[in-house]
Amino acid sequence: MRFLQNIPHPQLSIGLYAWNNKYIVKIEAGPYEQTYKVSELDVISPDDVPALLDEPFLAQVVRRFQEMDTDWQATLERQDLL
Repeated sequence: MRFLQNIPHPQLSIGLYAWNNKYIVKIEAGPYEQTYKVSELDVISPDDVPALLDEPFLAQVVRRFQEMDTDWQATLERQDLL
């Protein structure tokens, strides 16, 4: 996997990579990660990928991270690890 660029965001760490004829968007927040694959055939160049990460999409990504944390905390509680 080849790193292409960081995509600036105030809350999230977003990296763009190229691998196997796909662009990989890796979004991280704390211990959690979401990955999205975009076919190279769906965009003209890697410079087009950041435009896909509009505010409604990223707001949903943040909500999903919150849900991931809720799920993780719940399983830790069930196992008496908290």
